[in-house]
Amino acid sequence: MAGSGIRPVIVTCAVTGAVHVPSQSPYLPLTPEQIAQSALEAGEAGAAILHLHARNPENGKPTPDPDIFMSFLPHIKERTESVINITTGGGQGMTLEQRLATPMRAKPEMCSLNMGSMNFGRFPIKDRIKDYTYDWEEADLESSRDYIFRNTYADIEYILRELGETHGVRFEFECYDASHLYNLAHFVDRGLVKPPFFVQTIFGILGGIGPHPEDLLHMKRTADRLFGNDYVWSILGAGRHQMNLITMGAIMGGNVRTGLEDNIYLGKGELAQSNADLVAKVVRILKELSFDIATPDQAREMLQLKGAHNVGF
Repeated sequence: MAGSGIRPVIVTCAVTGAVHVPSQSPYLPLTPEQIAQSALEAGEAGAAILHLHARNPENGKPTPDPDIFMSFLPHIKERTESVINITTGGGQGMTLEQRLATPMRAKPEMCSLNMGSMNFGRFPIKDRIKDYTYDWEEADLESSRDYIFRNTYADIEYILRELGETHGVRFEFECYDASHLYNLAHFVDRGLVKPPFFVQTIFGILGGIGPHPEDLLHMKRTADRLFGNDYVWSILGAGRHQMNLITMGAIMGGNVRTGLEDNIYLGKGELAQSNADLVAKVVRILKELSFDIATPDQAREMLQLKGAHNVGF
């Protein structure tokens, strides 16, 4: 990818997510104003794609409320060229109907799409928190010990048809294990997913594949075997594994994802004070390796997106 005439690297920033709780970092964006400002700063720092969740501004708890989403989505769209990518995964305990309420209303260029049901263990975070800011946080983390994130074949098919076929939404296919790549291949074989498709391989979430370099190699080999040249690859390393894995992945030809949803640390023991800090670090690493950073328009071309003028907000 490095050098003249070679495809630039797409940097995605996941701005707030539903994994971390407010007590872990005072810098996690919680209110619509904070989410919008943090997203805009990330775009200015080099993120071509902004992956967005919403939180209750009163207590920072993840929410699927489309009214809260709509209080910041137009603001972001008006002030950045970056691609807006809305979650369909939502947060722990949300129904499929709740998770799709905003995407169905907003009809964005992109949505994330988890490619299977899975254990999603966040409870180890409890061991790293001494004092909680809000009453809901500790119970929410502990309940993930007995939680399965649901995305059945019927759920995925419904999302592909209702968002993809009906509204022209393209997807960030989130693959937490090799089985998710095979699930994606199933939908490709059925013609419900058409190239080029954006495959986000995710490492280091308890319940998914691990963060070892061999795990990254295994996912890349599997995706290459299943999809050949029909996919655009991206790497998401959770927590302290982020910078190592995305550097390795970029060298192998991949795109990268960072942001406070995935990692709250800028370096060992140092909290990232903004999403822009994380994006700037990733951009600096990529440039030191002689990679070019994809602009939003280049990302749109690479992923064949419908354009910001065709969204519903």
